[in-house]
Amino acid sequence: MRKTGIKYLLGIVAGAFALLCGSTSFAGNTILPYPNQVEWKEGTCRIEKRLSVYCDEVFKYETKKEMDALKKEAGVAYRFSNREQADFRVLFSKDIAKEGYTLDITGSGISIQASAPAGVFYAVQTLKQLLQKEQAAYRFPYVEIADSPAFPWRGFLLDEARNFQGKKEVKKLLDEMAMLKMNVFHWHLTDDQGWRIEIKKYPRLTEVGGRRDSTQLNWYESTVYDKKPVSGYYTQKDIREIVAYAAERHITIVPEIEFPGHASAAIAAYPWLGCSKKEIPVSCAYGVFSSVFDIADSRTQQFVRDVLDEVAALFPSDIIHIGGDEVKYDEWQNSENIKRLMEKEKVDSPAGLQIWFANRLSSYLKKKGKKMMGWNDITGDKLHAYHPENATQSRLDADNTIVQFWLGTPEILEKALRRNLKIVNSYCDYTYLNYNYDKIVPGLEYAHKPIPMEKAYNFYPVPEGWEDRRDLILGVTCAMWGEWINRPDIMYKMVYPQVAAYAEVGWTERRNKEFGRFTDALEFFKRRWTSAGYIR
Repeated sequence: MRKTGIKYLLGIVAGAFALLCGSTSFAGNTILPYPNQVEWKEGTCRIEKRLSVYCDEVFKYETKKEMDALKKEAGVAYRFSNREQADFRVLFSKDIAKEGYTLDITGSGISIQASAPAGVFYAVQTLKQLLQKEQAAYRFPYVEIADSPAFPWRGFLLDEARNFQGKKEVKKLLDEMAMLKMNVFHWHLTDDQGWRIEIKKYPRLTEVGGRRDSTQLNWYESTVYDKKPVSGYYTQKDIREIVAYAAERHITIVPEIEFPGHASAAIAAYPWLGCSKKEIPVSCAYGVFSSVFDIADSRTQQFVRDVLDEVAALFPSDIIHIGGDEVKYDEWQNSENIKRLMEKEKVDSPAGLQIWFANRLSSYLKKKGKKMMGWNDITGDKLHAYHPENATQSRLDADNTIVQFWLGTPEILEKALRRNLKIVNSYCDYTYLNYNYDKIVPGLEYAHKPIPMEKAYNFYPVPEGWEDRRDLILGVTCAMWGEWINRPDIMYKMVYPQVAAYAEVGWTERRNKEFGRFTDALEFFKRRWTSAGYIR
């Protein structure tokens, strides 16, 4: 449990419930993300004394975790009771969705029902927002809630390849994600500007690839650099610690390791990975570069398998993200090795070769009990001016693949759905927190204008006319890309409070969303984030 915000939980275990009935000023608009079924009732429940806690055996760990943390942080004594008539009850119900819960607050106390620990956890997040402090006591409004998320995937992406934020900042982000009922932390760990994850079989990935000499300033076309070295990476011990921290908050970490493009840092460490076999530096500039893995080389193929082996062992997630975006094909088109591979595999285009490669990775991960995820570039559609054409003959296997849609027309997304590909929708114009939604100017740190809150809030992951195949849309991920984000405070300006909009996009059914109610509820989080120093 987080240290921050313990006072908000104090009412849960502060004492038995002495009922004070009557009209309440509680407006019923303070929960974010908003529950999908809620009935507000007249009256409030007041807490003053010690608390008895009852929970079904299946929730013993989750309940005790919350109670022990509260006792340690706030000195609040509690005792478990064998009586279901206890003041605070956590009960099992098989009829509730995995992440769902019911929360009833009445004159006889607080009752939570769930079918899994995640449901209990999310019920408590709702309860925190309902609490109102009143001198030495606490009040909760009478309410009956039956809630479960609209989408199973409610994600936040952090790019640490470009700029390393570190373990402390990652844990802070996980805390806020948990409070917002977001459940997937997409961790972008490798790119041209840095390799941030220890791979024991290839130590130079972090020794060399985890450091660059300088960083581009102002904007992509700039020739000005700060001449300050940048370094940092996560040891495998660090990774396990953060994975466990996230799991305690019911967050799955999906790692992203870039193949076959955005490869400069890896090739700087091991030049034989690249098509030219020449030494190159870790990139100090931002943008899209031509360095790609030589996937025709058996050593490179073994490297990819070795890296995936270590990554798969570190992350319990059943999904590994292989990137696959913004691959420039120049080096492939000029490589005799690649040409021979394409002839052998009967691949007619570089885009088709990327599909072939993605399918091989998907097949390899499937044998390890994992699914492959990649950006929608891996479908072979022409997304960029530097791509010569669409793939015409090759097709991405849908069986073990998830596509993250970030760029392209609605028709490209719909084509993927027609092929029965599962989709996480991260359409960049609506979900990229680092974009400047005013105009691109030098000095992004000071001039950045975040996505308008209402635009973010109104994003809907399911394309028009596809509600009957909503099962293919897993959900949404908003993205905090790392270019120009060399300090945590700059990152905070871009993440908060906009991240709250995506929490409700993922959790609250479209029919239950209302922007005015959302902005009212956002005040709770604005106070919280102001207190933490994330916003001013």
